[in-house]
Amino acid sequence: MQALTTVFALTGREILKFVRDRSRLLGAFTQPIAFWLLLGLGFQDTFQMPGSTAGVDYVEFLFPGVIALVLLFTAIFSTISIVEERTSGFLQAVMVAPTPRTALVFGNALGGTILSTVQALLILLALPFIGIYPNVAGVILILAICLLTGLSFTALGFTIAWRMDTTRGFHAVMNLFLLPLWFLSGAMFPYEGAAPVLQWLVWINPVSYAVSGIRHGMYGLASAPGTLASPLTSISVSLGFAVLMIGVAVWTVRRPFFSD
Repeated sequence: MQALTTVFALTGREILKFVRDRSRLLGAFTQPIAFWLLLGLGFQDTFQMPGSTAGVDYVEFLFPGVIALVLLFTAIFSTISIVEERTSGFLQAVMVAPTPRTALVFGNALGGTILSTVQALLILLALPFIGIYPNVAGVILILAICLLTGLSFTALGFTIAWRMDTTRGFHAVMNLFLLPLWFLSGAMFPYEGAAPVLQWLVWINPVSYAVSGIRHGMYGLASAPGTLASPLTSISVSLGFAVLMIGVAVWTVRRPFFSD
């Protein structure tokens, strides 16, 4: 019971911090939309899908990638508070409280997951502007993918932030692999037309299956352009990656904090 109280308290705290930060709110919604429009409109006359899936312009193709971008960055950077709260002393106060450390993982993971999923779903409201109306099954698939991806990357961010001393170091480590993961997910270019070595990297990248699942959801589980795997495979890989990342985060937080 004490652990659940801690989880819900930390989750509510993460959401409250986000809502009260107006600059963060503004950036969270305007930046991905601006990115989508600038790139989408800039490449729409030169972009061509490989194979027989002609007729898909770049604005439409890029949309699932923008949702994945929102999920990754919101989930990961929601955990930067771990670094800040160690400096302020809040983290130490929670650690000496009579509650298991795993509550820290689930509290922060749940907060970051809710924030990233809500932002991603709000961006879905732009779908009618490109003439796409997903059915109920498609929306449910997108929701499931958003929850699992948000959970995965919040847990990953927590694991890295747990040992970081400064927010500058956290940003440096995150940017080192976060953007490559997104670029190599089939979000910006179709994997069919990429070089063989890039195709291999796309296949082993868990973000690729999130993007693929979102693409399937956009078209109501019907035939979708640029997908890497079936809806079942996409959801299975996303679930497996989420369980793995939560496990790593729990293992990290249970280790002695001052081992050096």
